[in-house]
Amino acid sequence: MKTRKIGHILVAAALAALCGSALAQAKEPVRIGIVNSQSGGFTAQGEDSLRGMQFAVDEANAAGGAAGRPVEVQIGDDESTPEAGRRVAEKFARSGYNLLVGPIASSISLALGQNLQRWDALYVSTLSKSDRITGDACNARMFQANHSDAMDLAIVQPWLKENAKEKRFAILANDYVWGRDSAESFTKAVQKLGKEVDVTLYAPTGTKDFAPYIAQLKNSGAEAVWVALVGRDLIAFAKQAAEFGLTTSKRIIGHAYIMNFVVKATEGATDGVWGVMNYAPEIDTPKNKAYVAAWRKKFGRDPNENEVAGYNGIQVILQGVAKADSVKPTAVAAALKGATLETVWGQATMRAEDHQLVKPNYFGRVKRVGGELRPVIETAFDASIVAATPSNCKL
Repeated sequence: MKTRKIGHILVAAALAALCGSALAQAKEPVRIGIVNSQSGGFTAQGEDSLRGMQFAVDEANAAGGAAGRPVEVQIGDDESTPEAGRRVAEKFARSGYNLLVGPIASSISLALGQNLQRWDALYVSTLSKSDRITGDACNARMFQANHSDAMDLAIVQPWLKENAKEKRFAILANDYVWGRDSAESFTKAVQKLGKEVDVTLYAPTGTKDFAPYIAQLKNSGAEAVWVALVGRDLIAFAKQAAEFGLTTSKRIIGHAYIMNFVVKATEGATDGVWGVMNYAPEIDTPKNKAYVAAWRKKFGRDPNENEVAGYNGIQVILQGVAKADSVKPTAVAAALKGATLETVWGQATMRAEDHQLVKPNYFGRVKRVGGELRPVIETAFDASIVAATPSNCKL
């Protein structure tokens, strides 16, 4: 397990000069433990989301901290596994960095969630999408700052109804919590429209050769394929799907497929692929315009969806701290419950019933814009089009 610090960014003298207040110096720092995939299958997404989180920390400290509190972080490698994630999170929480954020895999988020009370910690999910996080595994100390499977799939049914002539579908998903949740949700959406899922295939995490799966998909009677793969698996599949002609024989629709890191890593293999989009730099809100401008100034390019997810996760924690005027996990949790938060998507509500952030969602496809291949929003869905509060969440 690797750990490193980017904390203690502002010493007391610098903070005093920035804030102009001795009171600000006396406030207890915001200590955040970032549990991040720096090795294993989710490394690419981990690097992106960490970049977004670091940007949010730097931005906050440059502005005087969170309500005058300096922000300190520790970063640890969860190795893309639940056990390593649990170990690093516990180490952080026990050392006072008990406002936790960061894992990609839903299995890691769920492992953290069940230990939060024992650690006296709070956790904000940024990219994990399992419905269980706000369903049967929900608890008063865990928040989902990104959309869950159910929230994403809430827009799939209306999109399919208006945009898909296909009647028969196939599914290829990773064989773990998130992939199976996605497949189940998509199947329900399809069946509600009187359409069919002919075949559902599950590939183990770490699969490199997708040829057998692609052959089954091509030989099925399906006219379109729903893909719920992540990380290296998704990149490998996208390349092979194009190579073996799947993308030209059937429409490909993805859950977490059309993301910049995938597009850039697959050399045109994603061209024309459709899917759910949680973010695009052209979203027209004051906060997003300011964020994109600052990001471009620093990096010379637009932020991608993983970077925004990391940025948003830190923002949720800092706004919770400011609302609570406290860094205690229980106080921050109470302040976030039902709160209206300022986000790059506009004002968003942290739903009190299950701690799900309710924000707009989008459907788009990969196409060329100004010579560059990238995901482009085709349809925007209002934040009111969401999944209902899970009945099995008891907060």
